[in-house]
Amino acid sequence: MIDNYDPYIITYPEILAVASEDGSSVELIERFDCIGGAMWVKHHYGKSPLVRHVRTVGQTTRYLLSTGTVDLKLVGSRFPAGIARVAVSDAEIGITYLGMGGGGVGASVCRAEATGVIRSESDPCGGGRVAGSRIVLPRRKRVIIGIDDTDTPDEGATWTLCHNIARSIEDKDTRYLSHTIVQLYPVAYRTKNCVAVACEFATTDPAACIDSFEALLKKHTLSDDTGMAAYTGFDPIAFEEYGWKVKQGEITAIEMDHLLPHLDVRIAGRGLIGAVAAIPFVTRFEEALLLCDGTN
Repeated sequence: MIDNYDPYIITYPEILAVASEDGSSVELIERFDCIGGAMWVKHHYGKSPLVRHVRTVGQTTRYLLSTGTVDLKLVGSRFPAGIARVAVSDAEIGITYLGMGGGGVGASVCRAEATGVIRSESDPCGGGRVAGSRIVLPRRKRVIIGIDDTDTPDEGATWTLCHNIARSIEDKDTRYLSHTIVQLYPVAYRTKNCVAVACEFATTDPAACIDSFEALLKKHTLSDDTGMAAYTGFDPIAFEEYGWKVKQGEITAIEMDHLLPHLDVRIAGRGLIGAVAAIPFVTRFEEALLLCDGTN
């Protein structure tokens, strides 16, 4: 198999990016194939001045970046590779990588050929050379869809339905990023486990993404109490206080009224209380799964 392609290239399966509304912040999402390479990159790229935070989520590395340009002072073993430039326009996001030696291979051809890249410029790489690439990606928006109460005591499971819907609506414009199960306070009228789900997407067409999800959810839900709400934006921090309230005790729907103007509510059954609460916990898995009923 190795004879069928360049043995010194591992192409990233996909690279995506979402930008804040004002264009000052970018989350770069790299799907990786080689975990060793991904951990090496995470360790070293995190030292780049433009990188504010880096974390691993499933088979992706996520970088929270500031826009700008910096002169990387690369040093072998200590800081051999990084991100040198982040630029945002109305429709595109440009990322410039730089590395030396094997880090230069990863910074150049491995990323330049990734799915999701609109166009790229890449330096010759390999050996002890310094090399890099500039890749251009579509500017996407983050959509987080919260869902609760799709099953009955006899059949169904919200987490499986949501994952399968999210997978099925993927296309070149909408990419499925993550699925988070959120433990809520175990109210008396729960089905059994009292969890909601948040599905996260990076998309250039938020309305189409939400429409597609809604159509399939309405088709397949088994409950008359289903709730679905969508948030489009860079960071759902404004929903955090409400989310914790729903995890810590039983509340009424009126307590989320102040949040509804910031959401696209598509299905307004009783499950909407939990659906909205799930949104701020997206990819915060340990907090999301925490049971706050005072007995553990």
